[in-house]
Amino acid sequence: MSDNLQILLVEDDIDLAKAIVEYFAFEDIQCDHASNGVSGLHFITHNYYEVIILDINLPKKSGLDVCKGMRELGIDTPVLMLTARDTLDDKVVGFSTGADDYLVKPFAMEELIIRTQVLSRRRSGQMNKLVIADLEINLQLKSAKRGQQALKLSPTAFKILECLMRESPNTVSREKLLSFVWGDEQPDSNNLKVHMFKLRKAIEIPGQPTLIQTIAGYGFALKLECHE
Repeated sequence: MSDNLQILLVEDDIDLAKAIVEYFAFEDIQCDHASNGVSGLHFITHNYYEVIILDINLPKKSGLDVCKGMRELGIDTPVLMLTARDTLDDKVVGFSTGADDYLVKPFAMEELIIRTQVLSRRRSGQMNKLVIADLEINLQLKSAKRGQQALKLSPTAFKILECLMRESPNTVSREKLLSFVWGDEQPDSNNLKVHMFKLRKAIEIPGQPTLIQTIAGYGFALKLECHE
């Protein structure tokens, strides 16, 4: 059972990439594809994924550099490295840049699926609650509260808040927010504006610090408002 996983494959072997994407589709797993490291990092910073599958030897930017770059940006998405080399030194280097698992080529598609599913569960299992200041959400119970006050949020508003809290205090682009909440079936921008308005109304308390900040021309950030 895939539970509608969204993953990214960064692989320059087009035939292999096509086979992987088709196999994932057969398992009802949504898989985006980038053919070089620069494009891969762009996908990672502008979209939400449960797992990222990275080939080590990529044009423009290596898989190791992509992994290191996303970790430096604070992106904690699990990474599965694909490599043709099965030596301890190679794995040590990969893990030191932030990789979570390794799979050596050639591999069975069934093993790729299993490892991807395990990594996706590992991330969700490590973090059941997200807390920013006095705002807290419980990912298992799908509940939210600010201070001791329970918040009434729609499922969509909860997903928006989850995305903002996972990325806090970093800014989340509108594109990444849309991807996290709606996947490929994205609504128009007015829909996001309405949900954001309702979310603000639900979580902001008069006299208390503002949490959701609008970053003009880019997106939103959830963090305590700073005053000079």
